[in-house]
Amino acid sequence: MNARVLLAVLALALYAASAPHAQPPGVQRQVLQRTAGPADGQEVLLVRVEIAPGAAAGRHSHPGIETGYVVEGEVVMEIEGEAPRTLVPGDSYLIPAGRIHDVRAVGARPARALATFVVERGKPLATPAAP
Repeated sequence: MNARVLLAVLALALYAASAPHAQPPGVQRQVLQRTAGPADGQEVLLVRVEIAPGAAAGRHSHPGIETGYVVEGEVVMEIEGEAPRTLVPGDSYLIPAGRIHDVRAVGARPARALATFVVERGKPLATPAAP
């Protein structure tokens, strides 16, 4: 394998490792900032999330807490063990570590939020859950 091919493979692997997790159709996530976490082995990610009307993130969990703020649109958030909640601009939320959840945009406009994750470094940011 020549040096250019090796560098390209390495760059692709690093990019894949830094992605929050696979993007479901209609969901876009953009990591805006990644920093060391408050404890050894943790990291903090600030992520811009956009969900198209009618699209859902899919049931999943995180290896740490997620907290966020709805900037635009309307979503229904379902956190395992809790009643579904409708969130609108100005609402905030907190999802405990390891708790299975889903979020779906409702209405005719995309939903946009800023989410902060405090998670264990080196673990996948999200793990899909069974339906």
